[in-house]
Amino acid sequence: MLLRRMLFMLGAVVLVVLVLAAYKGFSIYQQIQTFSAPQPPISVSAEAAGELEWQSRMPAIGTLRAYQGVDLTVEVGGTVREVLFKSGEKVSLNQPLVQMDSDVEQASLATVEAQLGLARLEFERGRNLVSRQTISKSEFDRLSAELQKGNANVAQLKATLAKKRILAPFAGTIGIRRVDVGDFLSSGTIIATLQDLSRLYVDFYLPEQSVPKLAIGQKVRISVAAYPGETFVGEINALNPKVESTTRNVQVRALLDNPDSKLLPGMFANLEVLLPDLQQRVVLPETAITYTLYGNSVYVVAQKKDDQGQPQQEEDGKPYLVVERRFVQTGERRDGKVVILEGVASGEQVVTSGQLKLDNGSHVVIASEAPAAAAQDTPASAG
Repeated sequence: MLLRRMLFMLGAVVLVVLVLAAYKGFSIYQQIQTFSAPQPPISVSAEAAGELEWQSRMPAIGTLRAYQGVDLTVEVGGTVREVLFKSGEKVSLNQPLVQMDSDVEQASLATVEAQLGLARLEFERGRNLVSRQTISKSEFDRLSAELQKGNANVAQLKATLAKKRILAPFAGTIGIRRVDVGDFLSSGTIIATLQDLSRLYVDFYLPEQSVPKLAIGQKVRISVAAYPGETFVGEINALNPKVESTTRNVQVRALLDNPDSKLLPGMFANLEVLLPDLQQRVVLPETAITYTLYGNSVYVVAQKKDDQGQPQQEEDGKPYLVVERRFVQTGERRDGKVVILEGVASGEQVVTSGQLKLDNGSHVVIASEAPAAAAQDTPASAG
């Protein structure tokens, strides 16, 4: 009886172990089938590499300067009698701007002119007398010197009077005035700034390696923060004949027209020097490039081939697409595009989004729209 009970219990234990082993074996079989099943394709966006006429550019930053600009100052001291301009108006060449009090100088000029008249009469009289040897030659020389002295005194006072009337040295736009009627101005006092805004200079610096690529007359594209999205075109006007020893940069000056007076001196400018090497270049969207420390790469989409070299197809007859990771050499970047110098040929399809889920040889399908591709990628990643 005891033996029968022990055998029964042993049989029950063996049965339970067999059931558990079968269940575990079935689970392992299911997992093997799951992993051995073909993975669904990863949905990505792709774009064909194209060729464009690419003109190389050298970026730089600079500062706008007036074609002509000066701070108007007083050369001789005095009191302001008239202010003949309004702040911010356009003035013409030699237009009177400020008249200073000149009564003392006018009186002094009348005095020296009277002395000059007397010196001239005495000189004429002496010239008649010296020809008849009535006076000595030395006396005649003294009379001649007095006449010259009188002429110099008159010229000096006229020059001083001219400095009492300040004129515009060139046509331009005058700034905010800093003086009022009745102010006493000492020599060197600034009245206002005068800027010729019809044309502007832009000064910028480029590395010394760029010197062989620069030439007078090269076009320059300029943009400023005040007018986003708008560009202004100028051309290189001058190159500094020496390189700065501290920065190893060369100063370049470009000239551009400013007919509407939009641009103002002192503005910060972003600019690009257009180089003459217009060439056909293979370009890709910047999003297609994966940047890493050991090199830049892209994923090129191609149809998978079998052992005989024949293209494979999906069950629905569509091409079976896989990706190949390829390292590339990139060049300039501009407007969301990047030049591919080496690694991709024109016409090859390159993945532009969804690269993070890819590896070399991954099975992919090209989505028509990026948002739809992103939605389809979620279950594929989970699987």
